[in-house]
Amino acid sequence: MEMAIAFRSSLTPSSSSSSSSSFSNPNPKRSLTFSPPPLLRSQFFGRALSSASIDKTPFHSRSRNAIRTSVKCSVSGATEAAAGNPKKRSQLMRRRDVRNIAIVAHVDHGKTTLVDAMLKQAKVFRDNQVVQERIMDSNDLERERGITILSKNTSITYKDTKINIIDTPGHSDFGGEVERILNMVEGVLLVCDFQVIYASGIKGKAGLSPDNLAEDLGPLFESIIRCIPGPHIDKDGALQLLATNIEYDEHKGRIAIGRLHAGVLRRGMDVRVCTTEEACRYARISELFVYEKFSRVATDAVEAGDICAVCGIDDIQIGETIADKISGKPLPAIKVEEPTVKMAFSINTSPFVGREGKHVTSRNLRDRLYRELERNLAMRVEDGETADTFIVSGRGTLHITILIENMRREGYEFMVGPPKVINKIVDDKLLEPLEIATVEVPEEHVGPVVELLGRRRGQMFDMQGLGSEGTTLLKYKIPTRGLLGLRNAILTASRGTAILNTIFDSYGPWAGDISTRDQGSLVAFEDGTTTSYALSSSQERGQLFIGPGIDVYKGQIVGIHQRPGDLSLNVCKKKAATNVRSNKEQTVVLDTPLDYSLDDCIEYIQEDELVEVTPMSIRMCKNPKAAKKGR
Repeated sequence: MEMAIAFRSSLTPSSSSSSSSSFSNPNPKRSLTFSPPPLLRSQFFGRALSSASIDKTPFHSRSRNAIRTSVKCSVSGATEAAAGNPKKRSQLMRRRDVRNIAIVAHVDHGKTTLVDAMLKQAKVFRDNQVVQERIMDSNDLERERGITILSKNTSITYKDTKINIIDTPGHSDFGGEVERILNMVEGVLLVCDFQVIYASGIKGKAGLSPDNLAEDLGPLFESIIRCIPGPHIDKDGALQLLATNIEYDEHKGRIAIGRLHAGVLRRGMDVRVCTTEEACRYARISELFVYEKFSRVATDAVEAGDICAVCGIDDIQIGETIADKISGKPLPAIKVEEPTVKMAFSINTSPFVGREGKHVTSRNLRDRLYRELERNLAMRVEDGETADTFIVSGRGTLHITILIENMRREGYEFMVGPPKVINKIVDDKLLEPLEIATVEVPEEHVGPVVELLGRRRGQMFDMQGLGSEGTTLLKYKIPTRGLLGLRNAILTASRGTAILNTIFDSYGPWAGDISTRDQGSLVAFEDGTTTSYALSSSQERGQLFIGPGIDVYKGQIVGIHQRPGDLSLNVCKKKAATNVRSNKEQTVVLDTPLDYSLDDCIEYIQEDELVEVTPMSIRMCKNPKAAKKGR
């Protein structure tokens, strides 16, 4: 597992560059280094880096061959300048018994697995305790999809030093989860492409060489203590805590999580809650918690520099500052990048409405969507053209799809339209978001992949061979519109061998119309229950989504037409009963229907189609409003 240690030089939060999304498989071994890549350089350093060797006693490990090598830690010029400023030094002090770090990486690079190993070796669990894998992924949806969706806090103690750890998502659609927690930490463990310290989260080993790993993660812990500075704090200053995350408990209510930047916070303390200096209100801290090992532990007081959870402020919002009642001032607000994709949510208007869901009205839908904004800073919600339509904007389709999946599990029924990119108009010119797409594909499949990306208005700017395995690396600048539905298409074109990575680049001129689907839909002709007799003839027209004995309604999409344009079918037709006995029974052989997930359905639908979402079912249908406009 290859990682970099980096640390920030400022207490104030700032905006971050976009994280990249990855569909690749992780490399088996990665290493730990102390030189950050450009992605985090602006966030944590602000200037060019200079490697400074720390002249301390080298750490020891428990391997048979002791590792005795000095560790180089990167230091920014801004940090050195601040350290040399007498005025700055008199105001702030360095807390030596606490380290605050976040673990940042691409998807599937082993962040949560590494946290598992750190917790186990710090003796957080009993020796005989049964612990599930990826224990930080506590959300059901996280465990099902195998990815981290929400940032989570934990802590360990190593040699009298408390290490607060924040596990973060790796997919770019959840970049807002990463950006808003960076103000709580002084450094990160970053999975990247440098080679200094090698670690295996699965094996629980680390070392300076892949061939000479210690028997535990001692080198990693020593590197954190040595290279991540303690938090700069104003111990005697006015209280300041920035609410970075929000959790909810049925008994305690809303719980604000953040790092205490200055002063001391005590249970029962009267405070001011501020958005700006002019917008403040008063509250009282009812309960106070710190993170110890894998749980929250109640405490009476928290000193500056530590990460804590605060109860008693029922209307606290992410980005607000809990400040001293008399002289406290708000910290700078959290800034995250703007959304790039939007989708229309509306009430369920199909004939099957109310069969499965508990929340089906527009008021239910509106309240739930606006409640999501309380903790999801990267998402936007606004009212649509009608009273029962709402526009939800996010960092990508996966960002919005996770919200849809959570809502259907909560008992909501609704419909969603196809994803659309969010354009900008600058100097009377229409601009759209552009992304850099990197594709690794075997040479024999380069042609179909290049043709596919070209149809989606992608412009190739680099092509090179990788290694001796016949793999080609393609780099494209492509509109975000062209990426909608690309994942399945590119896997089909490459027979499942292509690896796709994307990262937001900039806004550029509108690239023109893009056709993302060449085939039409098979649409149910009437309400009823499907029969084997009707499906046997219908499957000759294309690929079906349904089998026999399924209730359908007029306008429901039941398959993919093998030609452009839609085709209406009677999939409920029954064989006519006659008095003439057939000499031979006819055997009906049906193809296996396509099993489309929620993500697949959202990628499939076009402008005049909708996805019907219920707690038990996911269906696609033609949009009756679009049909009326077409007439």
